[in-house]
Amino acid sequence: MKDRTQPQKSENPEIDLVDQVVNALKTDISRSKFMESVFPDVLAFLGETTGGIVNQGSGQWNREIWVGEQLGIPELLIGETLDFGKIRHSEGWSVAPMSGGGDKAHAEVVGLPVAAPSVAALLVRTENKATAHTSQYLRRLNRITDLLAAALQSIDRRELQIHRISQLKAVMDAAAQWQRFEDDIALLHGIADTATELLNCERASIFLWDKRRKKLIGRPALGVAEGALEVDDSVGVVGEVLGSQEPKIWNDGSDDESRVNRKVDQSLEFETRSLVAVPMRGRRNDLIGVFEAINHKGVGFQDYDATVLSDLATHAAVAIQSLKTRKNLAETCNRLVEDAASASPLIGEHPSIIKIRTTSSKVAKTDLTVLVLGQNGTGKEVLARHIHFESERRNAPFIAVNCAALVESLLESELFGHEKGAFTDANQTRQGKFELASSGTLFLDEVGDMSPGGQSKLLRVLEEKVVVRVGGSKTIPVDVRVIAATNQPLEQMIVEKRFREDLYFRLNVVNLSLPPLSQRGDDILLLANHFLEHFCYQIGRSVPVFQRSARQALQSHSWPGNIRELRNTIERVAYLCSDENIEKDDLMLTTSLRNAGQGFMPITGTLNDATRQFQVEHIERAIETCSGNMTDAAEYLGIHRSNLYRKMGQLGMNAAEDSERLE
Repeated sequence: MKDRTQPQKSENPEIDLVDQVVNALKTDISRSKFMESVFPDVLAFLGETTGGIVNQGSGQWNREIWVGEQLGIPELLIGETLDFGKIRHSEGWSVAPMSGGGDKAHAEVVGLPVAAPSVAALLVRTENKATAHTSQYLRRLNRITDLLAAALQSIDRRELQIHRISQLKAVMDAAAQWQRFEDDIALLHGIADTATELLNCERASIFLWDKRRKKLIGRPALGVAEGALEVDDSVGVVGEVLGSQEPKIWNDGSDDESRVNRKVDQSLEFETRSLVAVPMRGRRNDLIGVFEAINHKGVGFQDYDATVLSDLATHAAVAIQSLKTRKNLAETCNRLVEDAASASPLIGEHPSIIKIRTTSSKVAKTDLTVLVLGQNGTGKEVLARHIHFESERRNAPFIAVNCAALVESLLESELFGHEKGAFTDANQTRQGKFELASSGTLFLDEVGDMSPGGQSKLLRVLEEKVVVRVGGSKTIPVDVRVIAATNQPLEQMIVEKRFREDLYFRLNVVNLSLPPLSQRGDDILLLANHFLEHFCYQIGRSVPVFQRSARQALQSHSWPGNIRELRNTIERVAYLCSDENIEKDDLMLTTSLRNAGQGFMPITGTLNDATRQFQVEHIERAIETCSGNMTDAAEYLGIHRSNLYRKMGQLGMNAAEDSERLE
């Protein structure tokens, strides 16, 4: 019987070996310790007692790890194995090529000593030659070789990464500080100071390349008071870097003295003892200059210093170009304002819109308060923006506030601001919309939904031109042009004591009333084409064409949601209609919605009265949609022209007689 108190052997030794490797890699084990602990078990797994890993360095093969009898290395067999790239057997040896070994390229980039050469092989002394040539043994040796190569690469990468993380953290911390500079000279000084600290050197300079003049302009200029240092772009080590686009190092006593531009030393009474310089590249990987560090405080600059300086150069170039971009954005503010104005056009050729556009352009030159009336979705905010951008306030903010969305308890804080600690959750002082819109325009949308208390406070600000923040006592003057808008019948609300009469007259200095979209005739097609071009440009597709059925459907629809509904409809068409022609069905219009309280059906009277009123209004809209053409209007209504005249006469529509005379 088996002794159950003794540990059982694993049924799969290969899994045990993999577990051993994985567990070792979970620790901070070094390469040499890993090999010492694992390789004897590797040989045992292969059923052998002698072997090791060899790598090539300085023109010869060296044992990195060896277990068993110290036999001579079969160099010829190793070379053949590496040439063929697969396991070979000869004279009692099995040799397997190892992919990689030490990550030599990575190590050289960061300036670290190479942990192990990249040319390596696994050697096993096979006592049983017959076994060595079996497919099972070959597969086993392949798997174990791949396992060891991957494990060693993992160890090497971890050691390099730990070092790089420490180095890059310092660089990133510095780069974050550079983004806070607003002055280019101060930024360059900050970058140079960081380089001298990280590279342990005396001075550093950034040479920006003036291609047209073939000059390198260095700032900070090595202690030169006022101005920058200029050198030819082909002189010295910085010239070498610019020409080769590669890092260069010069150390006194070990390199050619002629590589250093001693004329600069003489003019500045300065002695260069060592120097490292790297190229600087812009966003498009174009060469913009050279970053140079001078006089290492130790034995001299090494490859590692060039790597650190290259990291700094990458972030320095970003910081320099970002600051330049911010300045350019500030300088082009006026142009962007003009673009913003053109992005919100007041589109329409209907007589009512032409009149509104003319009046609003005149009003824009003044500071008169404007009241914009119209149903939801008729474009009240677009009109307000048009007035703003036509005025002298166009460079100042345009602030829009939806009064209907503000409860009375928040209205005062939102419009006038509050001081820190004025109420619960007032953790800091906050400016109100009136202050934010200073020198600009404040658009009060849905002013008819404002609470009585809010109306009273708004009236006071409009009359006194000052605000007092919640929790404060200081009066703050405000220079704001107010444009109010509503879809409510304010005059009726005044009668019902739901809107202040004095506030109404204060707002209603200039009154502009936007008509419903259904009453704007051909403007429907004009707006539809405008929105279609806009959305197709966003999507990146060609602009389809409205066919006759689609145009008739657009003009016959009641548009209870007005321009907002039209915009949403065209957006849907732009995305969903893949054809180049838009038909009626592509619009997917619905007639189920009605403007409750604002529609065409009366809410009082008999059924006959309601039916008659609906027919009158529907015929009037059809005639207006067809620009007074009775033949088209009859076709639009689905009846003959004579029947249309007869129906209009039955309804007592005077337009029937006028139309007959015109026809």
